[in-house]
Amino acid sequence: MNETGKESRKRKLIDHKIFAPALIIIIAISIPLSMYEDESLQLLNTIFDKLVDVFSWGYLWYGLILLGAGLYLSFSKYGKVVLGDPTEKPRFTLFEYASILIAMGLGSTIMRTGIIQWANVAVDPPFGVEPQSTEALLWGNSYSMFLWSFQVFAVFVMAAPAMGYILHVKKRPLMRISEACRSIFGDRFTDGLGGKILDIIFLISILAGAAVTLGLGAPIVIYNLAELLNVELTFGLTLIVTIVWVFLFSISAYLGIERGIKRLSTLNMYLAGAFALFIMFVGPGVFILNYFTDSVGFLLSHYIDMSFHTNALNPGESSHIESHTIFWFAYNATWAMLHSVFAAKISRGRTIKEMILTYLMAPTCISWIATGVLGGLGIHSYQSGEVPVLDIVSNQGAMTAIPAILTSLPLSNIILVLFIVIAMIFLTTTLDSTTYTIASYAGTENMSKAEPSKHLRIIVAAVIAVLSLILMRIGGLAPLEVVSGLMGIPIIAIQLLTIYAAKKMIDEDKAWQTNVRAKNK
Repeated sequence: MNETGKESRKRKLIDHKIFAPALIIIIAISIPLSMYEDESLQLLNTIFDKLVDVFSWGYLWYGLILLGAGLYLSFSKYGKVVLGDPTEKPRFTLFEYASILIAMGLGSTIMRTGIIQWANVAVDPPFGVEPQSTEALLWGNSYSMFLWSFQVFAVFVMAAPAMGYILHVKKRPLMRISEACRSIFGDRFTDGLGGKILDIIFLISILAGAAVTLGLGAPIVIYNLAELLNVELTFGLTLIVTIVWVFLFSISAYLGIERGIKRLSTLNMYLAGAFALFIMFVGPGVFILNYFTDSVGFLLSHYIDMSFHTNALNPGESSHIESHTIFWFAYNATWAMLHSVFAAKISRGRTIKEMILTYLMAPTCISWIATGVLGGLGIHSYQSGEVPVLDIVSNQGAMTAIPAILTSLPLSNIILVLFIVIAMIFLTTTLDSTTYTIASYAGTENMSKAEPSKHLRIIVAAVIAVLSLILMRIGGLAPLEVVSGLMGIPIIAIQLLTIYAAKKMIDEDKAWQTNVRAKNK
């Protein structure tokens, strides 16, 4: 092939009609946010606060409706439909499959919320509970668990049935939202401007979310690394950590699912388990077990309260839980389609029921255990008087409290190293999955038969890294985080469309009869 032919093929690896507009829009948004960070953040927070006032009920029902839809698809005739050839075995073992979904679904955020989220609730508890009281501490850790519960993972997975069906059953070449909606809107819309707009919205939300995740995930490592090395927090340290991170997730994404993402995800499960046992052994193991039991019991007793609470009767006295829950659902809605697209890609050979229930159960169980261990450690260090956690969070920020809690334990340097390594791998597995998915989405190769171009994966990794570093350096990450939350609104509408599309396609094909395993016939 001559050089012109090679260049032509390289250009065709990316669908510039959706990737270029998405990137341009992200840059166009980021520039004014960075130039006027304080003003932008104030304006966006005002918009978001208004959204919370008007639509808080909607976000709560959104999570519950998707959970209901997931249970319906799982336990109805649709649940036995195989995503692929009914005679083939699943691509991954159940442990590998669950590990990949956990690493993608939780990321390094679980390290932060698990160890310190309780403090925000303890100083500002709901339902008139006295701040910093025993009940406030129970609300804190239980709420941290609630943040990683069934509604959230239903949000992440419920577009996956449609995406998996078009990819593995219908063998459509493009793994895109527009393709999933073809059965609803028809060929003219899907192949025209309407389909392009849907795909551009997806890429904007994911590129923005990825940049924010890298930028805001870095401090989880940087603060603890600075404590370990006894050095000051500087942008140079942030730059070094980010470059290492980018290298790791670029290599993992380049190697692909089998050799990169799967191996890192399963390794991290073993490391996280070892870390939890180590903390239990050298730290307050009995207290953690007891407090974990109390927290789970308190969560189950108040799960309905947390799921439906809008504080309608005391609008001027809202607590941390009301505003943060709405932001949490809004922000996770932005990531919903990414999680679903990736889950669909790795679910060949799985039934719809297996895919949905694995995503609902595995990350929920692991996140509750992680919160029980890390949150129990944080609360014990506060109650024992070893670390003034609430004072540190109020005066210096949550990130400063994390190394203070970890260094209160014996063998603190080993614990810091393990914490840093696990956080690094968690964020790496989130971003390599993100990079891989964006490359799959924006590529032009047949995704039902091939993997996305390795060159394209590196290009996407570079775009995410450069955008994140620029925003970290000149400002704009905080406003972009709010923009990411606002982007969840159109994503919610698209997500609901894909659920309807999945049902419609399966009904038209009668796939519950023709595409099931032999034992289910």
